Amino acid sequence: MPKTPLSILDLAPIVQGDTPAQALHNATDIARHADRWGYNRYWLAEHHNMTGIASAATAVVIGHIAAHTERIRVGAGGIMLPNHAPLVIAEQFGTLESLFPGRIDLGLGRAPGTDQNTARALRRNLGHSDDSFPQDVLELQGYFKPVQPGQAVQAVPGAGLDVPIWLLGSSLFSAELAAHLGLPYAFASHFAPHYLLRAVDLYRSRFQPSEALDKPYVMVAANAIAADTDEEAHYLFSSLRNRWANIARGVRGPLQPPSNDYEKHWSPDQIAYIDDALSCSAVGSADTVRKGLEYLIDRTGADELVLTAQIFDHAARRRSFEIVAQAWGLTPAAAA
Repeated sequence: MPKTPLSILDLAPIVQGDTPAQALHNATDIARHADRWGYNRYWLAEHHNMTGIASAATAVVIGHIAAHTERIRVGAGGIMLPNHAPLVIAEQFGTLESLFPGRIDLGLGRAPGTDQNTARALRRNLGHSDDSFPQDVLELQGYFKPVQPGQAVQAVPGAGLDVPIWLLGSSLFSAELAAHLGLPYAFASHFAPHYLLRAVDLYRSRFQPSEALDKPYVMVAANAIAADTDEEAHYLFSSLRNRWANIARGVRGPLQPPSNDYEKHWSPDQIAYIDDALSCSAVGSADTVRKGLEYLIDRTGADELVLTAQIFDHAARRRSFEIVAQAWGLTPAAAA
């Protein structure tokens, strides 16, 4: 029986001492390897005013990644739709689909992907942007449909193109909307696992077939950090755990190097918070990570997993994705 497909969500981490340019170079390098290793998709996420994440201009980065890969689907996981006019996103992803036909995905989220001050700088007037998310999704879908007689506003490029739209979320809202619209759904359990099982159950139970999809399709996100030994993997994982400790204190910044000493300075409440936020994580040797991902599939029935790995050392991060691909039995592109 074929294995569940694996994909990558790259947050293009900027590590201490490096630049956004280096982070984007590293993302391109990993995408090229992921293309050969047999991963299904390579997604990037929209974040703003984040000194540790380099993918703010998400559509631009997607175009660059797609130009440096051959087979793998490339897309957004996701575009924060309230930050943009739907027409602009239709034109951007219509352009990407025109340049890289059959390889572009458009995942949509309804959060700002930033703090409130930055959200205001992005949108100028926040208004009721979250409340308009369902209408914005419908408007965006309309721009990808064939042009109708008398249609006053067209997406050029965009109209008549097949750009798969996904809804992303970490609560029940997008799960219900994705079910209602008959769209594929991805849950952000790599950092917000609380509603994972409820959201997946809600989506499947209320799914209505559509032109886009005839049955539910769920992708579940997880942190996956692999190394030659469990001990080494947990050492690498300490950088992400420290990032969440800093988030709990309201501190943001570049990804810090790994250390075995971080937890000595954390309170029991901080450790509990980090453990909870990162509970959907598979960390260890090849066998350990494989079993962790299999357990997540058993719990959720996921049709696909999308994996993220925030690791300080670029070579270790690339090696982590390679170990996972080999452990999972992905088919390298050259042998496909």
